[in-house]
Amino acid sequence: MFNNRLYTATPRHRQVYGSYERVFTLVDFSAALLFVAGSVCFFFPELMTAGTWAFLVGSLAFAAKPSVRVAREFHLSRLPLPGDLLPGQAGTDERS
Repeated sequence: MFNNRLYTATPRHRQVYGSYERVFTLVDFSAALLFVAGSVCFFFPELMTAGTWAFLVGSLAFAAKPSVRVAREFHLSRLPLPGDLLPGQAGTDERS
């Protein structure tokens, strides 16, 4: 895991990597927006509860970022690489 050569090993690896990067960016952007919204809410006493919730949800989004990365790495590590044998495919032994 965490082998950057897996990001482009095959077209499927590139596709999976790109999909997880889009999710990671969406989570990251959402967390940042929630923190900005929470900060603005704290300027108005009647919105402090909403601001607190925005901070909490933004914090959960920031906490989700490493989970997205680990899921991506696990997914990539399970994809077959060029030269890997497929399940049920026997290797050839030239001595037989």
